[in-house]
Amino acid sequence: MITLIPDVPENVAAFKATGEISKEDFENLVIPHVKAKVNTFDELNYLFYLDTDLDQISAGAWFQDALLGLTNIMKWNRAAIVTDKKGVQNFTDIFSVVMPGEFKSFPEEDLENALFWCANGNEIND
Repeated sequence: MITLIPDVPENVAAFKATGEISKEDFENLVIPHVKAKVNTFDELNYLFYLDTDLDQISAGAWFQDALLGLTNIMKWNRAAIVTDKKGVQNFTDIFSVVMPGEFKSFPEEDLENALFWCANGNEIND
């Protein structure tokens, strides 16, 4: 399931993934919320807190996530991926080289810093 993270800065679309993730989670929540943020701010500051195992994400959900990236490719400003999974952190850091905007991984204990970075472009302790 994907849920909105409450009480985040207005210019950030922030989501938490727990348990099993389906393409409907993206279709019904993530994509409409992201579109609204892009329409309001003309850019996308995105935080995705991955609090589930990767095998809990269906192929359809991966496709919807990729589609989200492609349809908004020129609007990406900052994207934080919050997870303790080293493979996802490494992928995020590599992905940042080929995508417009800034992509950065944060460990789960650094969620507050990740939100601050998404909204402001710097970290709390910079």
